[in-house]
Amino acid sequence: MAYIDYYKILGVDKSATQEDIKKAYRKQARKWHPDLNPDNKEAEKKFKDLNEANEVLSNPENRTKYDKYGENWKHGDEYEKAQQQRRSYTGEDTDGGFSGSGFGGEEDFSDFFQNMFGGAGGGFGKSSRGRASGRFKGNDVNAELNLSLREAAATHQQTFDINGKKVRITIPAGVYDGQQIKLKGHGSPGFNGGPNGDLYITFNIAADTEFERSGDDLKARITIDLYTAVLGGDIKVNTLDGSVNLKVKPETQNGTTVRLKGKGFPVYKKEGQFGDLFVTFDVKLPKNLTEKQKELFEQLKNS
Repeated sequence: MAYIDYYKILGVDKSATQEDIKKAYRKQARKWHPDLNPDNKEAEKKFKDLNEANEVLSNPENRTKYDKYGENWKHGDEYEKAQQQRRSYTGEDTDGGFSGSGFGGEEDFSDFFQNMFGGAGGGFGKSSRGRASGRFKGNDVNAELNLSLREAAATHQQTFDINGKKVRITIPAGVYDGQQIKLKGHGSPGFNGGPNGDLYITFNIAADTEFERSGDDLKARITIDLYTAVLGGDIKVNTLDGSVNLKVKPETQNGTTVRLKGKGFPVYKKEGQFGDLFVTFDVKLPKNLTEKQKELFEQLKNS
């Protein structure tokens, strides 16, 4: 198995934080996504490599194994189990080394993996050179799914490709930005008959031009004219499920906020429950007044 430098693929160094890795993956994934590069085989391969690199480095446990075992990181647990088994056969000194033949350090990693998975006479069984037949769970896969605010507000189904397979999921209304769900058994295939890994999907909710989400509540700003603010009146206000009539009280001040109960965002996995919509009024002053209108304002000023 050829060594692949996942850090190089993502464009980060080994000291990168998990947040650095997340940002690097998002940046590169946007650049090489197949939807943005149709019929581009190079982009398709790079996107596949990016997902593979992110799958490993975004998981702290997998990253630790990769840093230690390189391309054989998936079988690091088996190596360590074999070490423990070897200790029970040969004995171990108080310094943590072996008092006999067997594993002596990192230089033995490659021999172990070659014997176990790629060469003749491999592994550990009843004797120190018998072939092992361990079953391993497949690799977990991490994916990101971009949604608009309105898509996140409605229960719906989406289908996307993971490792060449189409995965169809139902997304419950009310998912939030950064939320992660697990689909058991939809990750990479297991080794030697082991179970498949799991699929972890992270939702990215795009900012909306009309509404700002705050938990289960929504915020919106509505512009009203001076006359409505002073005299009061009825206006139309958009919500996620259509427009509603809203009564503006006379002498409403600029920046006044009113609450529309139950017109906010659906509460995740609580059918029929919603947050509130908070509407803030921006009073727009009139322009290009006639002389008569100015005189009327002067009269109001002096009255």
